[in-house]
Amino acid sequence: MMWVLLGGTGMLGQDLQRVLTTGGRQFVALGSTDCDIRDLEAVRAAVSATGSTAGESRSLGSSDGRVVVNCAAWTAVDATETHEAEAFAINAVGARNAAVVAREVGARFVHVSTDYVFDGAAQGPYGEDHPQAPRSAYGRTKVAGEWAVRAANPDAYVVRTAWLYGAGGGNFVKTMLRLAGERDTLTVVADQEGQPTWTHDLAELIVQLVDSGAPGGYYHGTSSGATSWHGFAQEIFRLSGLDPARVNPISTEQFPTPAQRPANSVLGHDAFAAVGIDPIADWADRLATALPAMSDVLSAASPATAPSTNDSQNQG
Repeated sequence: MMWVLLGGTGMLGQDLQRVLTTGGRQFVALGSTDCDIRDLEAVRAAVSATGSTAGESRSLGSSDGRVVVNCAAWTAVDATETHEAEAFAINAVGARNAAVVAREVGARFVHVSTDYVFDGAAQGPYGEDHPQAPRSAYGRTKVAGEWAVRAANPDAYVVRTAWLYGAGGGNFVKTMLRLAGERDTLTVVADQEGQPTWTHDLAELIVQLVDSGAPGGYYHGTSSGATSWHGFAQEIFRLSGLDPARVNPISTEQFPTPAQRPANSVLGHDAFAAVGIDPIADWADRLATALPAMSDVLSAASPATAPSTNDSQNQG
């Protein structure tokens, strides 16, 4: 089975590469310079080149043993407020292009989406079938992508995730440790709740989902449990041998951003349970495992690669 990773050089894509390598699987990782997903013909050419049977005649939707994973995304949440068309071209048009081509060649298709498709106002975890109601331009482009993917490829997996961190990109963990070396105290938002998720865990979950042969549909790939950004930051400090009391709470109102952040980004995992797949373990336990595994890159974290302290998602 050949895996084709679109956006495969980003943070999630890099961990998918590691997981697939460990499993002895074949894959091709394509970055934006290798394949512009905004261009349907470019996607056709890139995906077709990965299969020895790509030139053979086959019926639409029949399996050829390939898996296409779309990790590519515009994830600059605040910038989307003034660049929605550019984000839409990647998050919606590009997602549709990938879904169309996967169906044409008979490959299984996985599309990675986000908690921002919801309104953030629910009192508990969001179910997979909860109505989408984005409150930001970024969220609108991701909802459009979900709809386009499911319309073009009804068997597709749409895996929503949130609060990603990993070795291969800028993220909240790197930012907190960098700021810990620059400031005596930090202030971090305490009234937004979510599930910090290690990209390595999400990569393993995606592979498990495809291997299971589960039906297409919406799935939520986040850690179990929940915390606030403030709680997340304090745990990063504690696990790194730093004083968590250096991290002070503030409200969303005290930390205004161009794009509205969801107050509640907690996602439920019923769809995985229904197909017999365990969700990712508790976020704090996984963070304790992730930090030593990421130690080399964390020690080199720099302002040039770190996002704002309230960015929740950097997919690829």
